[in-house]
Amino acid sequence: MEDQTTDQQNTNPDREVLNLEPIRSGVERVRKEIQKVIVGQDEMINLLLAGMFAGGHVLIEGVPGIAKTLTVNLLAKTMNLDFKRIQFTPDLMPADVTGTNIFNMKTSEFEFRHGPVFANFVLIDEINRSPAKTQAALFEVMEEQQVTIDGYTHSLPSPFMVMATQNPIEQEGTYKLPEAQQDRFLFRIKMKYPSVEEELRILQRFESDFSQDIINDVTTVMSIAEIYECKRLVQKVRIKDELLGYIANIIDHTRHTSDLFLGASPRASLAIVKTSKALAAMQGRDFVTPDDIRFVAFPVLNHRVILAPDKEMEGYELQDVLNDIFSKIEIPR
Repeated sequence: MEDQTTDQQNTNPDREVLNLEPIRSGVERVRKEIQKVIVGQDEMINLLLAGMFAGGHVLIEGVPGIAKTLTVNLLAKTMNLDFKRIQFTPDLMPADVTGTNIFNMKTSEFEFRHGPVFANFVLIDEINRSPAKTQAALFEVMEEQQVTIDGYTHSLPSPFMVMATQNPIEQEGTYKLPEAQQDRFLFRIKMKYPSVEEELRILQRFESDFSQDIINDVTTVMSIAEIYECKRLVQKVRIKDELLGYIANIIDHTRHTSDLFLGASPRASLAIVKTSKALAAMQGRDFVTPDDIRFVAFPVLNHRVILAPDKEMEGYELQDVLNDIFSKIEIPR
């Protein structure tokens, strides 16, 4: 991406320059390990890392078979984190996710048995294969990073991140996620089919590796301490008041256009701030540019706003409406 700022805010001699080498080198190591297996999908990997450094949760949508789950598995493998995977199914109950109290016959007391969400890195596979009752079990988990059972609160480990995959809602056997739950995800990353060239590289890579043994070559390259340091640095990345105003204007336009039935919440504007800072840091800059904001705006907004019914009937895409909003707002210089 090319920076659109012209005021050279990074050359102010009175301003402390952040040492962003921990993020740059960490991202490079993680990318190198993931790309041992995954072909292409560079944008998705960037957004996954930006989401992690921003301290949020990420939703990945795409048809089966395009390596959604595999990519998240590999990302977890590159980091020294406690990892759990939950396969969502129509018969999955909330207690299967969060845990429940079990009566101990020896002590004659109830004991809390932790569910699989008690981990640093939780992969929820096909989140929209379970009905709303089970999906609602994640509300408190994702927002407060805790689980309350029978009046007792159990804190989740830190750092904590949920990465969920989902199939397009038009597919058989899927349930639409409630708007309140979608709002708790920083991003919805929409994965696409690989190009012909990428498909060929996939075939060449795995035509003699039916068991995908190459996955065993992926190693841990980031520690918890390094992740905490990256998060600390991201918070220190600077964003001008003019750019905060730019973000506020984008969000305000989503609330007042007739093209959208539902606009974005303040949680969306905060998500744009956090993730644009993370993206800037990953590119070695200690300041945010309009390009950073434009890059993260669509994955931040595409699951939070709803297209107006008349626009949907006319064949409009959400991307078209958001691009129209972006074009109407003056970009700070």
